[in-house]
Parts: sequence; C-alpha cells; structure tokens
Amino acid sequence: MVGKRHTNGRPIVQNAENRSSDMREQLLRAATRLFAERGYDGTSLQSIADAVGIKKPSLLHHFESKDALRQAVLDELLERWRETLPRLMLAATAGRGQFDAVTREIVTFFAEDTNRARLLIREALDRPEDMRRRLRRHVAPVVAHLAQTVKRGQQRGELHDGADAEAYLFQSIILLVCGSVFSESFSPLLPKCSEHGRPLERLHAELLRLTKTGLFVAADAPGTIEGAALGVTV
Repeated sequence: MVGKRHTNGRPIVQNAENRSSDMREQLLRAATRLFAERGYDGTSLQSIADAVGIKKPSLLHHFESKDALRQAVLDELLERWRETLPRLMLAATAGRGQFDAVTREIVTFFAEDTNRARLLIREALDRPEDMRRRLRRHVAPVVAHLAQTVKRGQQRGELHDGADAEAYLFQSIILLVCGSVFSESFSPLLPKCSEHGRPLERLHAELLRLTKTGLFVAADAPGTIEGAALGVTV
C-alpha cells in the first residue's frame, strides 16, 4: 500500500501487516484497562474503540465480538505466565542472582500495568468457572511441573524440605496478583518511608525476599552450597 511520500518524491510503502498488529496491541491494552476498571458488562465496544481513536467497525475487523476481545485479552495475559514461569526454575539452577532476575521480570509484568492483575481478580470474582478453566489450560500444567522441580530440589537438600511445593507456588502467585492490585487502595496500611521507596516497589521487594527465603536453604546451613544447581531440566 502506498502512503506518504519522502521529500525526494518517492512513495513510502507502509506495511499493512505491521499496522494491523500495532492496532491489535492497542486494542488489547485498552480492553485490559477498561475491563479491569468497569468490568466486562460495563464496557462497550464503542468505548474501547474510542480509547484508541478508531471506529467500532474497525475494531470488529480485528475482533469479531466483545467476547472474542475478552478472550484474547485473558489468553495473552495467561500465556505470558506460561512462557515465563518455567524460566523461573531454570534461573534457579544458576543461583539466587538469576532467580532474582526472572522473579523481577514476572513482577515487572504486573507492575508496569496493574490493570493486568486487577482484571484477573475481577474475572475470578465475576466468572469463577471460566477462570478455573483458563488456569487449568494455561497455567496449571506449568505450575505442576514447577512443583516437581521444587520437590527434586528438596530431595537434593538445596531447597527447604518443609515447603509444600504446590502451596508455595500458589501463595506466591496470590501474593503477586493481590499485592499489585491492592497496593494503592490499601496504602494507608504501609506508612510512608522514603528510604524504602513507593508502596508498590516496597511490596514487590518484600515479595521477592519472601519467595526466595521460602524456597532456598540458607547459604550457611550445614551441607549447603550457595547457588548450587538443582540439576533439572524444565
């Protein structure tokens, strides 16, 4: 497709596929925000189209219905978990430094747009059975695999043997999602302290500390080696 022209008179060929992909991403972001703020029932397709500056028929060119858009939003969000969680345990094989890096990546995904976590909670409350189906399909297989990884690390004496692997992963996810959502509205419970940063930053830093402390055996414990590899493949 020929669009604008360079100053030398030659046409700029615009990539329709790239433009379509960019618009799709804009629609997903806008839908995530509006579904999180107003709920699915309280959000119209027109309001999503208005948020990105297009007409409603143009939105329907990318997503055939509001439900199709909702499904795409949730599938993309949960797919990110499915891609990232296995890397968390792989990183643990390289020691705590890599574990920290990947955990921060997961935290950052929710911190950069708290609407992602807010939408998960809203959907879990409004459509619990649908959310259970999505979690079973997207996240549960990965979490089950990670739980086995934790158990093997426990057998080797490198991870806390008293930890309930499945419950540990469950609680870590709940802490992350809920901490991201409620950090602002519950901020009065977290007194201001300039040396520790903003509330959300403090909560995420503490989440990192808790998840690491709850998983790794202390470096100075008898028979342990700091950063010892788990010796597993995910």
